[in-house]
Amino acid sequence: MTNPFARNRRRRIAASSLLSLATMFLLTMCWAAQAAAQSVCLPAPRLLTTMPMGGQVGTDVEVTITGDYLEDVESLVFSHPDITARPKLNDAGQPEPNKYVVTIAADTPPGIHEARVFARLGLSAARVFSVGTLPEAMQTAATTTVSAAMPIALNSICNATVQASAVNHYSIQAEAGQRLLIDCAAKGIDSKMNPVLIIADAEGRDLLVERRGGVLDFTAPTTGSYIVKVHDLTFKGGAEYFFRLSVQTIPADSPISRLPGTRGVSSFSWPPIGYEPDAALAEAEPNNGGEAAQPITLPCEIAGRFFPAADVDTFEFTATKGEVWWVEVASERLGRPTDPSIIVQRVVEEAGETKLVDVVELTDIASPVKRSSNGYAYDGPPYNAGSTDILGKVEIPEDGRYRLQLTDLFGGTRTDPNNEYRLVIRQAAPDFALVAWALHMELRNGDRNALSKPMALRNGSTMALEVVAVRRDGFAGEISLTMEDLPDGVTATGLKIAAGETRGIMLLTARQDAPRGWRNARLFGQATIGEEEVTRPVHLACMAWPVRDAWQEIPAPRLLSGAPVSVGGSEFAQISIAAQENKVYEAQAGTTLTIPLVHIRRGDFSGATTGLRTFGAGLDRNASFDVPLTADQSEAVLDLAKLKTPPGDYTIAFYGSPVAKHRHNPDAVLKAERELKQAQQQLDEATAESDRLAKEAAAASADQKNEIEELSRAAAENKKAAEASVAAADKRLKDATTQAQPKDIVDIVVSEPIAIRILPAESK
Repeated sequence: MTNPFARNRRRRIAASSLLSLATMFLLTMCWAAQAAAQSVCLPAPRLLTTMPMGGQVGTDVEVTITGDYLEDVESLVFSHPDITARPKLNDAGQPEPNKYVVTIAADTPPGIHEARVFARLGLSAARVFSVGTLPEAMQTAATTTVSAAMPIALNSICNATVQASAVNHYSIQAEAGQRLLIDCAAKGIDSKMNPVLIIADAEGRDLLVERRGGVLDFTAPTTGSYIVKVHDLTFKGGAEYFFRLSVQTIPADSPISRLPGTRGVSSFSWPPIGYEPDAALAEAEPNNGGEAAQPITLPCEIAGRFFPAADVDTFEFTATKGEVWWVEVASERLGRPTDPSIIVQRVVEEAGETKLVDVVELTDIASPVKRSSNGYAYDGPPYNAGSTDILGKVEIPEDGRYRLQLTDLFGGTRTDPNNEYRLVIRQAAPDFALVAWALHMELRNGDRNALSKPMALRNGSTMALEVVAVRRDGFAGEISLTMEDLPDGVTATGLKIAAGETRGIMLLTARQDAPRGWRNARLFGQATIGEEEVTRPVHLACMAWPVRDAWQEIPAPRLLSGAPVSVGGSEFAQISIAAQENKVYEAQAGTTLTIPLVHIRRGDFSGATTGLRTFGAGLDRNASFDVPLTADQSEAVLDLAKLKTPPGDYTIAFYGSPVAKHRHNPDAVLKAERELKQAQQQLDEATAESDRLAKEAAAASADQKNEIEELSRAAAENKKAAEASVAAADKRLKDATTQAQPKDIVDIVVSEPIAIRILPAESK
C-alpha cells in the first residue's frame, strides 16, 4: 500500500512551494507600502544587552547594559532574589552610567534568569541572565586570527560578541582521547546570532564543523593545542550577536547536556498534568515497522528519538471497540526542530496476508487563535500558541491489533541524536493550558512591527493582554482569568474565555494617581472540570527583540519567567476612556444598550475621530463605532438583538488605535536647559579667572612669573573643560528637544472595564 508518510510529505512540500510563491507575490505587492510606514507603539523601556550575559554562582560580576528608552534608570533587578545589583562607582565615588556590580549569591540556582531595568517609564522588557557553576571569562579584544586566539581553560565559559564579517578564535589544550563538549549558547539566551562552531588544529585547519546546533562533540586525536572558531551563519555581528561559549570535558559514555536556554512560546502547553518523565518507557530500536514493531500496553508514556535520518518508530497495541485514547507528542515543545506526525492503522489478517487499514492521522496542534500569516502583527498576533507537535484522539472502531507509526515529517533531511520526543497515550484527562501576551495591533500603512511590550503602565492607561488556551482531551468549559499581587493603584479585570472558545482578555488599569513602583504579579485561570475547581498558571510571552520591520528581521518570541507589572509615574496616557458612571449597565435581551462614555484627554491626536471595537465574550461581534478625539464624552451602542447575547452578567471594554502626537520626555528638555545654564555659568567663571591670571602673568615680576604662569595654565585647562561641558550640555539639549518634538505614533487605546447585565426579554 502507499506509504502514508510519503503522501504527507508530498502534501507538505507542495504546500510549502505554494506558500513561497504567495510570499513572493506579497513581497512584490507590499514593497511600496513600507515607504508609508508610521511609528507604532508608544515608547516602552527595553533592556537590550547585558555584557557579560551571566556569571558563576558565588561571584560578583561587572555588567554593562544598553537599551531603548532607559532614561533615569533607578535600578537593575533580576527575576531571582539571590541576584542583586548595585551601581558601579568611579574613583570619585560617582555612579558610572549603565554599569553595575551584580552579586550572584552562592545558593542561586544555576540556569536561566532574567534581568530588567526600572527606568523612568517603568520596568523594562527582560533580557536573559545565565547563572552557571563553571568559572567565567569575558572577551575584551578582537580574536579574528589564529595568532590572536584567546586562551580558554577547559571546564569554563567565555562571554563574547562576534563582529560582522568576522570569525572569533579561541585556543584550548586537550589530551589525546579526551572528549570535549563545546557548546555555544546564543538563541537560547536571546542573542540574534545563529552560531557556527568549528574545531581546528593548532594551525587553524578545520577538523569538525557544526552549522546547525551550536554544539560540538569532539574527541582529541592527539595531545596539544586546538583552535575553536565561532561565527554567525551569515556573518552578521555586533552588540546584539552575543554568545556564551563553554568547553567542558565529559566521560566517553556521557550523554550530551547543553547550556540552558529559554523556552519557545509553544512549550507552554507541555507537559500535561500528571506526566512523569522518569516513568517513560524507552523506545527500543529497531522498531521501523512490520515484525519490528515495538509492543506496548495502553496507557503508556514513551521516550524516544527521531534518529537516524528518516526514522519511523512503530508501536503495536491491542484495543477494544469503542475505546477512546488521547495521544500527545512533545518534541518541538522540547526545543527540537522537528515536526512529528502519527498514523494509526488497524492490523487485519486476511487470507494469510497482513493488511493495514487507516484509522486516523494526527499532525499539528493548531493555534488556538488566528495568528499572523507573516510572523508579524498584521492580520493576527505575531505569536503562535500552536505547535508542530501532536494532540489528538484515537477512537477504536473494532476489537483487535493496532499499529502506531511516528515520524518526523522532514526527518529525512536531518540526522541528530538530540531530536528527542515524548509520546503519551492516555485515557481522557480534560484540562487546559494558558499563555498570554500584550495585545498587538492589526497594522496598516506598511507597518511591519513586532514589539516587546513590557507591562509598564502610564498613569491613567489600560493595557490589554490577549490570553489563549490550548484545550486538552475534550475540555470545553468556561475559564475565568485573574491577576493578583499588583502594584498600588493598579487593578486587573479578566474577560473570561467562554465555553468552547480559546481567547480571553486581561485588562490592567493604572489609576491617574497611581504611585511609581512595580511588583511581581500572578496571572492564572480557573475552571470547573468535572466536580473539581482547578487553577492553572498563565505563561507570559514576549518578543526577545523589538522588531520594527519584519521584512528585514524574523521576530523571535519566547516565554518569560514571571509577570512583573510596573507604573512609571512620569507620563500619563494620551487619553483615558471610561463609562460615565461606575455601575452595572442593564438592558433587556433583544433591545439596545447605550453606555455613555467620558474622555480624559491629555494630548493631541492626528484626526478628529477613532474607531472603537469591543472586547468581551458574547459581545465582541459588536460593530465598530467612531468616537470623537476632540470631545470629552461620547456613547457606545450595543445592538443586543443583532448580537443575540444570552441573558447574564458580562464585562466588556472598548479599544481602538488613534494616532497620537506624542512628545517624548519633555521634562528632559527642561533638565537639559538647566544643565546648559549651569555649564555656561561655570564657563563664564572659568573664562574670567583665566583672563585675570593671563593679565597677572603678563605684568608679573620675574620672581612671580613662573608661579602665576602655572596658575594661568591650570585656569586655561579649566576653561577648556568648561567649554567641553557647555558643548556636551548643548548637545543634550538639542537631542532632548528633537526627541520631544510631537511625533505621530499609533498605539492601542483601551477603555476601563465596564460591567453590563443583560436581562431576560419580557414575555409577550
